[in-house]
Amino acid sequence: DNSSPNSHRQGLHTVLVAAVTRALFLCYSDGLSHLISGAESPSGEQRFNQFMQKLGKKPNSKNLDLNNCALSAADVTELASLLPFLPELEEISLSWNGCVGGTLKALTVHLHHVNLLRVLRLNNCRLTAEDVTSLGEAFEIVSQLEELDLSWNSNIGGKLSLLTKKIQKGCKLKLLKITDCNLTAKDGESLAEILNVIPNLEVLDLSINKHIGCSMKVIAQDLKNVPGLKELNLHMCGLKQDSLQGLDTALQHLAELRKLDISCNKEIGGGFKDSTAHLASLKNLEVLDLHQCCVTEEDVTVLSQVIPLLSSLQELNLSSNKSVGVSSDPLLGRLRFLPKLKSVVISNCGLGEESFSSLAEAALHLPELEILDLSWNKCVGGNLKLLLGALKLATEIQVLRLSSCNLVAEDLALLTLLTEDGHLARLRKLDLSYNNSISDEGWVIFCQGLAVFKELSELDVSLRPLSCRDCGTWFSELLAALTKLPALTELGMQRWVLSESQRKRLESFNQDNKRNIRFDC
Repeated sequence: DNSSPNSHRQGLHTVLVAAVTRALFLCYSDGLSHLISGAESPSGEQRFNQFMQKLGKKPNSKNLDLNNCALSAADVTELASLLPFLPELEEISLSWNGCVGGTLKALTVHLHHVNLLRVLRLNNCRLTAEDVTSLGEAFEIVSQLEELDLSWNSNIGGKLSLLTKKIQKGCKLKLLKITDCNLTAKDGESLAEILNVIPNLEVLDLSINKHIGCSMKVIAQDLKNVPGLKELNLHMCGLKQDSLQGLDTALQHLAELRKLDISCNKEIGGGFKDSTAHLASLKNLEVLDLHQCCVTEEDVTVLSQVIPLLSSLQELNLSSNKSVGVSSDPLLGRLRFLPKLKSVVISNCGLGEESFSSLAEAALHLPELEILDLSWNKCVGGNLKLLLGALKLATEIQVLRLSSCNLVAEDLALLTLLTEDGHLARLRKLDLSYNNSISDEGWVIFCQGLAVFKELSELDVSLRPLSCRDCGTWFSELLAALTKLPALTELGMQRWVLSESQRKRLESFNQDNKRNIRFDC
């Protein structure tokens, strides 16, 4: 090499300058790239908003309502990653999302980020044993939880202890719903064991668990630990007469009870004579549901002494108990002592003229009545006039159900005249279905006066199954009346035969009047 030392040094200097310049450029580029990517990376709030938008929901930092959103397992995982950005969250509703089952642990391990959580709803999520275990572990984290709804998760049956054994003293639960979860007698025993650690419980719903009745006596013994219970739902729980006795003993500790539903427990029939000692003491009871309990005439005798003492009662359902109508005891007549009654449901009770007359007389003393259901009592037909006085005084009545009552034209004329005279002014739902005994002339008279039901929103005039009739004689009157009933949104007309021209007129009516009345023909 013939080059001079100076040229070597100059060449080396050039190389070093180029290397340093490149290094600085790379550092600057990396830093700039990092800054740009940081600026483009969405915040937690933005990610949450995007997640909700993807599901077609409006973001709400306090109430996460994702019911029936077809969530996938990936969605649940993504939701879990967003919980750290939702410190104000109070309610989570994931009901009717089958894919939640088997993935719940991904969510529960992050619940410590939402320590204000009060409500968790997981209805029909196909929860597994692992999910129930995860929920139990979460109870050690979400100390403020007040409402838990696990209804319609059949796999919970036999596994409830995986949850209950984790619930510790001081739990703030006020509402626990486990409807239709295939609970076993052992689950009932597990539930009984935790009643002493959830003293604030106000609502307990175990409905549609037909095996839970076998452990009802055990549960009833521990109900004394929840003296503030306001609602107890045991619909279709397989209760037997001894279950009823145990329950009645528990009622002495439940002075705050507002609602008691023991409906559709057919095997308790005949057991009321030994099981009503404490029922009469429920001075705050507002709702009593005994429908389809196979009560006997002897039961009716006992109930006629007890029910009139429930001075706060507002809703009474005795439906599908035929002995109510044939018993010689004046149960229905004694409803006059319950002036706060708003709903009386006596569908399919085998009423005779005597019991119907007793009810009509009692109804004169029920000024706050809003709902009256007499469906499937054939004696009403031709005798609706017995209710004339009561219907005149019942200024609050909004729902009148007279399905399958053998009504005749005279009954419909009576209803129309009542409204023309200013009565039944608040009527919103009228069920006249399955009254094939009404003549065409009766329907004409009714439709001619139908426009006076100004607040009517639902009307059902359907015929019985397997029957069929032409409505040509009163169709025009009906259509004319509909134009004067702006609140009407549902009209049942099953099995009435409509001609093609009549169908077109109905469709035209909906279009011209911007209505969406469903004609179920």
